[in-house]
Parts: sequence; structure tokens; C-alpha cells
Amino acid sequence: MANVALRTYIFLDSLQPQLASFIGKTARGFLPIPGMASLWVEIAPGMAINRVTDVALKASRVAPAVQVVERAYGLLEVHHEDKGQVVDAGQAILDALELKEEQRLAPNTPTNQIIRGIEPYQAQIINRNSQGMMLLPGQSLWILETDPAGYIVLAANEAEKAANVFLIHIQPYGAFGRLYLAGSEAEVDAAASAARAALEAVKGRKQETKLDR
Repeated sequence: MANVALRTYIFLDSLQPQLASFIGKTARGFLPIPGMASLWVEIAPGMAINRVTDVALKASRVAPAVQVVERAYGLLEVHHEDKGQVVDAGQAILDALELKEEQRLAPNTPTNQIIRGIEPYQAQIINRNSQGMMLLPGQSLWILETDPAGYIVLAANEAEKAANVFLIHIQPYGAFGRLYLAGSEAEVDAAASAARAALEAVKGRKQETKLDR
């Protein structure tokens, strides 16, 4: 597939319970369960994600949960209880794109902020627009944006591995990925640290940050 840019390429060895449940609540495909391996691929232009899905399904026994087709970007998630099947799907995608994993974009984090001791009214506003757990007054709230958007799932999964936090909302597609995580002050600090370390370890092509907030 010529002229297709690899934006996000990330392998999750084990979907954490809240992230898997969030996918199950919001996705329209074949839903994963906790512990499954998961691959997230984001490309440009968006329409080419249909070809990418075709390649992955013909090369392995993975099932797709998320397929988002936008004009600019396309996003695909596939999963299986056998990690090898997910790895095979990923390699088939890379071969079809004639790209290597290292040719993905490295993630930027244009927004990275912690609000401590959330006020009740702000918690209510956020809960109205969330699809995950409820944000409670007094909790700390971590808000993260990633560019490209798909890397937000890596941040969410690693944060959940590292600390006892609550996944309030996640959006893994569009111009920016967005994550809201809450919990006690110490747990949110630990989760944010683990997620940032995971993002910083992703090797890829450098890009300029679109926003600086």
C-alpha cells in the first residue's frame, strides 16, 4: 500500500480490566476481555484502514474491536488470547505497508496535567461526558493528550498496571488522543509516571508538537 503513513503502532501484551471493559462498552466490533493481547494501528489517510483490516484478518485469527475511518486518519484494534496471533497480524500489516515498526511516529503529549482535589461541580460536568468510571469529588484527576491519538491506549494500559486508578474516559482517535484517570493523589502520581515512561520508550519518527499547553 503506497503512500500510507504509519502514525501509531503499539502492541499491548495484556489488556487491563478497565481498558478492556471500556472497549467493550464503546466499540462496535468483536469485544475483547481482560488479559488478551491487543494491537493498535493508526494510519493516514484514513480510508486505507479498510485494507489494513483485510490484511490482518486474512493473516491471523485476530478479531477486530475498533475500526475508525476518518478522512485524515484511520484506527484499527485487533486482539486475541494468543499473543502470537496478534504479532502475526501486526507483521502482516507492516509487510503490506512496506514499513517497519520504527517508521511509526513517536508520541507527543501536548496536554499533561493533574488537578488535585476535584470540586464537586467539576466532577459532575466531567461525569456527564464520560463513558467509564465515575469521578468523585476530592479525587485527583490526570488529563493527558497524545499525538498521534492511538498512543493514548498505551498510556491508559500502563497506568492501570501501575496503580489503583479509575478510568474515567478515553478517546483513542482523531487529531489527539485523550485520557481522564482519577484516584488518590499518590495513585494518580504513580499511574502518570508509569504511563509517561512507557510513551517516552516508544521509538519512532520525531514530529513537532502541534500544541503546547
